[in-house]
Amino acid sequence: MTFALYAFLFALVLATSTISGVFGMAGGLILMGGLTLVLPVSAAMVAHGGVQIFSNGWRAVLHRKHVSWRIVALYAGGSLMAAIALAAVSYAPSKAWTFLMMGLVPGLAWLPKGWIEADAARPAHAFVCGLCVTALNLIAGVAGPLLDVFFVRTSLTRHQIVATKAATQVLSHAAKIIFYGAPFLAGGAVGALPLWFFAVAAPLAALGAVIGGMILDKMTDQNFLKYTKWIVTAVGAFYLAQAAYLFATGQG
Repeated sequence: MTFALYAFLFALVLATSTISGVFGMAGGLILMGGLTLVLPVSAAMVAHGGVQIFSNGWRAVLHRKHVSWRIVALYAGGSLMAAIALAAVSYAPSKAWTFLMMGLVPGLAWLPKGWIEADAARPAHAFVCGLCVTALNLIAGVAGPLLDVFFVRTSLTRHQIVATKAATQVLSHAAKIIFYGAPFLAGGAVGALPLWFFAVAAPLAALGAVIGGMILDKMTDQNFLKYTKWIVTAVGAFYLAQAAYLFATGQG
């Protein structure tokens, strides 16, 4: 790959990690789309998972005093079940289908409150959250809006929401790396990024988390929830348009 492409990827990592540091999920959605534009889907999935582990992991460390570890533990149980259930499934989506799935995911943010009574603070809901979010993450590459469904009705503060979601996403992205990374280990996939890319991307993701945390401190809980929904909706609309273009040009 060219220097310009690597520069684009590193800038994308920093920008989206900053966005995730503020809103907890929108950055990952944007990062996955950017990677899918320039990389094969399987390579994009692995790269996205690797960067997001660094980004979410560091964000969880920064806000560790706000993490609800009880929710994380229950989420882990559901995440493990999803990974086991999908381990034998051969899922290799095209770019068109990947953009379609990513474009549909933000629609979850607009579900009427009365339709789904989900609250990650409730034990059974935290387990189901891990099951559903990890499964969607493996299928679409992103699952932030679905994760948000389980957190918007909790009594947690914005800091607790960002910190706990970050900790849970480390688990989901680890599952994605294992799921899509197997072909690279077996030599059956192309487009893998070199290890040094992640060595550079890691501190950039950590820096973005720090910058995002500073911005988060200056926001109100009301603006935090409002802006998140509109940002992911705009990104989703772009992905649906991209999917439509790829299908129309026979690249589906």
